[in-house]
Amino acid sequence: MRTTSATQGAPVKTPATHLTAETRAEALAAMSDEEGVDVLVIGGGVTGAGIALDAATRGLRTAVVDAGDWASGTSAWSSKLVHGGLRYLLNLDFKLVAEALKERGLLLTSLAPHLVKAQPFLWPLKMPVIERSYSAIGIGMYDAMAIAGARGKKTVPTQKHYSKKGALRLFPDIKSSELTGAIRFYDARVDDARLVIDLIRTAAGYGALAASRAQVTRIAKSPTGRVEGAVVTDLEAGREHTVRAKHVINATGVWTEETEKLAAPDSGLQVLASKGVHIVVPRERINAEAGIFLRTEKSVLFIIPWQRYWVIGTTDTPYDQDVARPVATSQDIDYILEHANAILDKPLTREDIVSTYAGLRPLLQPGTKGDDTQSTKVSREHTVTEVAPGMSAIAGGKLTTYRVMARDAVDFALGSAAKIRPSITEHTPLVGAHGYEAARARAGRIAEEQGWTAARVDSLLDRYGAEIDDVLDLIREDSSWGRPLEHAPMFLRAEALLAVRHEGALHLEDVLMRRVRLDLEQRDRGLAAADEILEIMAAELGWDEQRIAKEKDSYATRVRDIDRAEELDDDAGASGIITADPEIVPRRTFGSGK
Repeated sequence: MRTTSATQGAPVKTPATHLTAETRAEALAAMSDEEGVDVLVIGGGVTGAGIALDAATRGLRTAVVDAGDWASGTSAWSSKLVHGGLRYLLNLDFKLVAEALKERGLLLTSLAPHLVKAQPFLWPLKMPVIERSYSAIGIGMYDAMAIAGARGKKTVPTQKHYSKKGALRLFPDIKSSELTGAIRFYDARVDDARLVIDLIRTAAGYGALAASRAQVTRIAKSPTGRVEGAVVTDLEAGREHTVRAKHVINATGVWTEETEKLAAPDSGLQVLASKGVHIVVPRERINAEAGIFLRTEKSVLFIIPWQRYWVIGTTDTPYDQDVARPVATSQDIDYILEHANAILDKPLTREDIVSTYAGLRPLLQPGTKGDDTQSTKVSREHTVTEVAPGMSAIAGGKLTTYRVMARDAVDFALGSAAKIRPSITEHTPLVGAHGYEAARARAGRIAEEQGWTAARVDSLLDRYGAEIDDVLDLIREDSSWGRPLEHAPMFLRAEALLAVRHEGALHLEDVLMRRVRLDLEQRDRGLAAADEILEIMAAELGWDEQRIAKEKDSYATRVRDIDRAEELDDDAGASGIITADPEIVPRRTFGSGK
């Protein structure tokens, strides 16, 4: 157990799964001690977080670092789906789909049932007989593989066919001319950033040393050229830490090649960035009980319902600008509106859009630099390869199969020793999952005791799972934590506190963008709630008025820049507008190997 300070009263014991500013400092000190670590993971997105958990649960002394906040890259800006990839069946990628469906089932039922929820989608049909027949076969295979992956258990409902009239009852706002009927099938949705944070917290609970905003700036090598660790710069304090490691794993997504160059400029994986953009509109704007899945000429279009909004996307376009600053352009927004309005009876306009977001997919290129197939493990969607002796890299894949990627990365690092230290993450639930069903059974009583709506309790359960008791404990100590945020009443004051005290938030943007996620839900991206949240953060982190103003100004600049960027048509112009305080939103700058 760790000791940390409370906002009021005497110091309290902090469970090992809690991330704070203090535990971060302790982790940096511990990973740079003389003992070193078995595995140093570079990258705190879903892949790196999964690797940290896999390695820690095998008993390896593990460290994981990221130059930004957890999930501050691609992993916060996905379509927020856990899915098998129905479109891959069209390419006869049966093994790939079966693998993803197995992972979907594990997340839904045991690993993270509080975060991952079954989600119905409609597949609109244009031709009444032929299209329904072959689509039914494809979706039937999808359902069958899901059941097989769950060892005969049905984790989501199987397909159901609807006439045109029945489909319109499920999705009244679809154009009548756009379908003759529909098939309903299920996938799942997830809050992607919170999944990453829970992975990191769970890894920390098993002993992983986790430090956000800590950048690897140099790779340390022996005289023979073997990687022996890295120099990690604490971007909060400006101090360097030398971390000795038996193996370094590069899991930095679109930064893969830049990280590889620290060790071996001519070796490793080749990755290109592809930009995916989504728009968010209010829940009441579209009258429907299910989502929509459509194929487009460039990608797929999902219209995905959440509790208070719809997520609509995505695009798939090459991106060659600053990978730290992707943003939706006017052209991106028009593309999504055009394809959504092709099927919506009540067309969406720009005035309907609450927010937009853009993320970069790391697209793995064929082969590896140096083309050493003897030191490379290739999956259909991801690849692990040796960058230099003592250092490997993994890239490709998707959020749904993060656990498989993590297992393969650690197996690769361990080599033959993996046989005696196999992965156990298939049976390792994340924080909030253990006891979740019991907590959900108390939902009605919690609502009655607190005077909350059922929707508020559901929202808390879907974010915290069994850790809803942490929220309730705070309110029992001080009822003011149970008050809604004045300018964001869908969230409680306690949630802003827990973001700092349990979930490792160090800056205002960490709370607004990746903990309570007001960046998605409000037109001002949560700026109106900033003062109240900053007051809570300042008391917990010891900030003075100057620091409070700096945090707010940095976030306000981001909101202003994104609004301006969305008016431009090209990535070069839009990316160039985005500015940020480098002390709060660090640009990844890379040093050299030695």
